[in-house]
Amino acid sequence: MGDKVFEPGIKAGRLTAEAYADHFSDLHPALDTHEALVASDRCYFCHDAPCITACPTDIDIPLFIRQIATGTPDAAARTILSQNILGGMCARVCPTEQLCEQACVREVAEGKPVLIGQLQRYATDHLQAQDMHPFTRAETTGKSVAVVGAGPAGLSCAHRLAMLGNDVVIYDAQPKPGGLNEYGIAAYKTPDGFAQAEVDWLMQIGGISIQHGKTLGSDLSLDGLKSEHDAVFLGMGLGGVNGLSVPGADKDNVLDAVDFISDLRQAGDLGQIPVGRDVVVIGGGMTAVDAAVQAKLLGALNVTLVYRRGRGAMNASGFEQDLAASKGVRIVTHAMPKAVHGNGAAREIEFDYVDDQMQPTGETLQLAVDQVFKAIGQTLEGADLPVLDAGKIKVDAVGQTSVSGVWAGGDCASGGDDLTVTAVAEGRDAAMDIHAALSKNAG
Repeated sequence: MGDKVFEPGIKAGRLTAEAYADHFSDLHPALDTHEALVASDRCYFCHDAPCITACPTDIDIPLFIRQIATGTPDAAARTILSQNILGGMCARVCPTEQLCEQACVREVAEGKPVLIGQLQRYATDHLQAQDMHPFTRAETTGKSVAVVGAGPAGLSCAHRLAMLGNDVVIYDAQPKPGGLNEYGIAAYKTPDGFAQAEVDWLMQIGGISIQHGKTLGSDLSLDGLKSEHDAVFLGMGLGGVNGLSVPGADKDNVLDAVDFISDLRQAGDLGQIPVGRDVVVIGGGMTAVDAAVQAKLLGALNVTLVYRRGRGAMNASGFEQDLAASKGVRIVTHAMPKAVHGNGAAREIEFDYVDDQMQPTGETLQLAVDQVFKAIGQTLEGADLPVLDAGKIKVDAVGQTSVSGVWAGGDCASGGDDLTVTAVAEGRDAAMDIHAALSKNAG
C-alpha cells in the first residue's frame, strides 16, 4: 500500500481509486480456453470418482471436465447446472480445496489437484455469456409454491419447481434477490455484479415472481402462506447476529461484520466506505476472514483476527486463512474477548488467552482499536416457525418440517454445513420432494 500516511480514527477514502480497483479485482481470474484445455487434460476421468462424492450437489465432475476437454463447454455447463443451478457462484465461493479438489486423485498422488472450481467457472461463464438458458419449463401443473427467501436455497428450490411446471412466488426481505450471494460474500470473490446477473439468468426459466420487503413473522405468516399456496419452502437463512457479552460491547464502533460486508457489497464507490486505522475482527469463520481481508484492502493499517480456539477449529478453510495472512491480516488464536475499553467509542479491546479447554491461562492481550467487527455466528429470527432443533428449523433428509406442507433448507434448517453449495443441494432436493407430493395429491 505504498508510503500512504495512515490517519487515526475511522475514515473513508484512505486509498486511491486505482488502489481500490486493484485490491478488489477478481480473486481468481477466469481461465481462457487454452488454460481450460490444459487444466482439463490433467483429469484421470475416474470411473468411481471421489470428487463426485465430495460434492454436496453430486455434480458429475469427470463428465463435465471431459466435455471441456473435447471442446464442448456448453454441454459441460449443462452437466453442472442440471445438479447445481447456481454453479457459477459456487465455482467462485465454494471451498473446493476442502471438498472436490481435496478428494481429487491428483491431489492425493501429487499434491496438486485438477482445477475443478476454475473449470466449473469456465463452463458456466461460457454458457451464461451467451444469455442462454439450458432448460425449458414443463407444462404447467396448476400448483403454486411459496418460497421464503431469495438466497441460494430459495433460488435453487424455485428454479427446480418452476422447471417442473409449478408456479413459484419468492418472498424476500431484501430489496435485491440473492441472499448471502448478494449481501454476504467478499466483493473480490464476485465482482462486476455477478450475483445479480446470475439471478437474472436463472429467472429466464419463467414461472417465478419475487416480492421484496417481505419477512416471515412480520409481513407473512405460515398459515397465510399455506392458505394461498399449495406448498411452502422456507429458505430465509439466518437474519440475527450473536451478541458480544463483555463489558463495553455497546461502545461506538463495535459493529456486526455482516453489516460491514453488506454495506461494502452495495457500495457504488469503495472510497466512501469508512474503515479504521486499527481494526479487530472477532471470529473464525468465513465472515470473519471476509471482513478482515476487506478491511485491510480498504486501507486499514493494522487488522487482527482473533479466534477463541486453534486454527484447526476455524470454520474458515486453510486457503482462506492463508489468504488473510497474505493480505497482511494478523491471526491470533486461543484468545477470548474480555472487555472493550474507551470513553464512548472503542479505543482498546482486551482478550484472555485460553487453553484448549477454553479456560483462561492468566495471560491477557490488549490491542489498540478504533473499529471492532463481530463475526461470532448468526441466529434464526422470525416468529410462527416449525419445530426447531438447536436453534434451526428441524427437517428430515428431504427438507420436510414438523408442519405438513412446509419444507425448509439452507442455513435456517438443521441440515449440513452452512455453505452456498449445501444450500443449493437442499433447495433442489426439497423441490423434488415438494413436486412429488403435489403430483401425488393431484392424482
